[in-house]
Amino acid sequence: MTKEQSQYRKGILQVVFCMVIWGVLPIYWKSLIPISSSVIILYRVLMVLLTALLLARKNYTWKEIWAPLKENRKTVRTLVIAGIIITINWSTYIWAVNAGFILQTSLGYYIEPLMVCLLGIILFRERVTKYKVIAMIFALAAVLVMLVHFHQIPTVALGLALTFSVYAAIKRSVTIDPVLSMIYETMFLAPIALAIILYQEISGKGAFAVGAPYQVVLLLLCGFCTAVPLMLFSAGAQKTSMFILGLVEYISPTMQMILGILLYHEHADSVQFMAFGIIWIGLVFFTVGEFRDTRPNA
Repeated sequence: MTKEQSQYRKGILQVVFCMVIWGVLPIYWKSLIPISSSVIILYRVLMVLLTALLLARKNYTWKEIWAPLKENRKTVRTLVIAGIIITINWSTYIWAVNAGFILQTSLGYYIEPLMVCLLGIILFRERVTKYKVIAMIFALAAVLVMLVHFHQIPTVALGLALTFSVYAAIKRSVTIDPVLSMIYETMFLAPIALAIILYQEISGKGAFAVGAPYQVVLLLLCGFCTAVPLMLFSAGAQKTSMFILGLVEYISPTMQMILGILLYHEHADSVQFMAFGIIWIGLVFFTVGEFRDTRPNA
């Protein structure tokens, strides 16, 4: 096996491991109940910043970490906006998981790659292919099926897909170390989160008041739960093809769907399964199109 092949295989393992972690994260968030979702979200913002600072110090000096604040303010402003958007995504996801909507989060992350593709066509003028168009038509059909059946828009699924897609589009326009990116994305939100956390803990409404000791420990580790899979994904993305990245991205929502049905017994009727089936058909077209586009002779 050549060094190039070894790196390619390592990259695949890294992105697969990342998706598996994201796939089982509902268990982690569920284990924090009865701590409220709002408290969990605040701690996550704060702990992501602290974790990112800790990891960044392994490779950068303090001067290097904060240099972009003076040298590249436009990039930092862009990342702050990205941080607000991904925080909305995190907040929606954690609330949905703990409120019993894991299946909707799964649907959202199935739709998300197709929405990323749509934004790529609109914002970055990426090539439109028949496979992408067919895939997006199937995604729209799945949403319409849910709309007609439940007489309401699947807001959780669409909210997750939209916010993560916008976040991905913003991140695409900025090239920066993922660890440093996490610092800039959370550094302005973290002080606000810390202030609210202190108020809640002092008033007896925070995590220490309602959570067991082991839950508080788990909560304090949520920064690592965010940082580790992100770094695995970033490292793997540099070693593998876009086709592989697109393919393995379906692992985590599939695992979430299985957890929602088998472990947490969320209700899933035939129409919901139909919507998932329509999405899967669309993803087959999307995957075939990505494979054709990434072939050496394409």
